Amino acid sequence: MLNSIYEDTKQSMEKSIEALKRDYGTLRTGKVNPSILDNITVDYYGTQTPLAQVATILAADATTINISPWEKHLVGSIEQAIQAANIGVNPNNNGESVQLFFPPMTVEQRQESAKGAKAMTDNAKVAIRNIRKSANDKIKKLLKDKEITEDESKKAQDEIQKITDSFVAKADETFKTKEAEILKV
Repeated sequence: MLNSIYEDTKQSMEKSIEALKRDYGTLRTGKVNPSILDNITVDYYGTQTPLAQVATILAADATTINISPWEKHLVGSIEQAIQAANIGVNPNNNGESVQLFFPPMTVEQRQESAKGAKAMTDNAKVAIRNIRKSANDKIKKLLKDKEITEDESKKAQDEIQKITDSFVAKADETFKTKEAEILKV
């Protein structure tokens, strides 16, 4: 029963790390990444649809993203959706596709992006700590229901703390890697 709590805790914390990595994908680094458009939706026959489901998105080079809609009438809608998303560039519509030309990042923009990554990391750490609290609450309930002894409860909480520490360290390591990528010119 304690082993299942440990496993659930590890799985939940691993999901927090995966979510952190997905969040990092929305940050701009020195090279443009099509995932910066992941949160943009387009009006597709009255339904808000993710941009990636109505168009091909390619990074042509380090500063250009090319968006080719599968249906030509969507070009205007895509252009409006990108302007509304306020991602820091204006879309260029050539009638058949939309291009995004990102200027090279300034030092200030890189530092701002690194701050955003730090905030995302802090949020992931909070989520990890909340998972720890939930696991400890389950252990305390087992103790209260007399299913485990006081010593087993203490050992279990120590084990949960070790798991938490390892995942917090993993989040910090992920941040250091991302920060180095962002600040690299």
